[in-house]
Amino acid sequence: MWSSERHLPLRAAGLLCALACAPVQAQEAAQGFAVERFYASAPGAGYFVMDALAHSGTFAGTMGITFGYSHDALQIRDEGAAAPLSVVSDRTFVDLGFAGTYDRLRVYFNFEMPLAAQGQSGQLAGFSYTAPDVDLSSHPDLIADARLGADVRLFGAPDGSARAGLGAQLFFPNGERADYMSDDTFRAILRALLAGDLDRFSYAAQLGWHARTLDEPRVPGNPQGHELLFGVAAGARASLGPKTHVVIGPELFGETALSSFFRGRTTGVECLLGARLETPVDEERVLRIKAALGGGLYARFGAPEWRALLGLELSGSVR
Repeated sequence: MWSSERHLPLRAAGLLCALACAPVQAQEAAQGFAVERFYASAPGAGYFVMDALAHSGTFAGTMGITFGYSHDALQIRDEGAAAPLSVVSDRTFVDLGFAGTYDRLRVYFNFEMPLAAQGQSGQLAGFSYTAPDVDLSSHPDLIADARLGADVRLFGAPDGSARAGLGAQLFFPNGERADYMSDDTFRAILRALLAGDLDRFSYAAQLGWHARTLDEPRVPGNPQGHELLFGVAAGARASLGPKTHVVIGPELFGETALSSFFRGRTTGVECLLGARLETPVDEERVLRIKAALGGGLYARFGAPEWRALLGLELSGSVR
């Protein structure tokens, strides 16, 4: 009896040592990526994402600014969890664009500036997620990935029933990957474009390839390499004056990873209901006001639960 009691401290110490030395399942840290799937069209393109391919004439320029907000742009889901983890729950940004056109060609620059980004940090599906914490006062991330783009109309008149063209965009890495603003790599988009006007009806469509080298299939919600882009837009046109008109209609767009073609975890689709008003400022300048509200038809892979957009553009010829 005395011998057993004498060994109790040794047994307790051994148990504590075993517990301390037992392997602990570590949570791998997710690194972040460019979560935004709203690739704004060039200033003067008409739609928010699609391109009307209606530019023509001599040298002209357009300046544009777009304000945007998205809710729950990145939610990580796991079958064993009671609720998804909203890693990027609220994101506000402003996009500045400058475009120059000549005849059938347009060249443009876009600079997206995040105003605020927040979310929920946590552990899910074996990974540790750190939410972005961006605001202008204490933690600014002033410019995300910048874009250089070019679009050319290959077929059709600027006001014809059918127009076709090609577009290309190059992304320059600049934002912080930890803030879900950048992949920290160069990216490119190639698009085949279609548009037209039929009396009081306008339409546009795109099919593209997103050359994306970031490929992290193990991390839920992360990019999985190159992607297929798709989209379509349509609108009813109404005249409010001799040179003033409004176009109202839906715009649907999305993407899917080519390595997991149209699989649930690698496809996102969203739809916007938008309107744009075009009216002349004077004989040479045109003001365009655009607004849209919508969200994810399939809120996965960066497509948010809902989104709101407001855009202002001013176009004019260059003498």
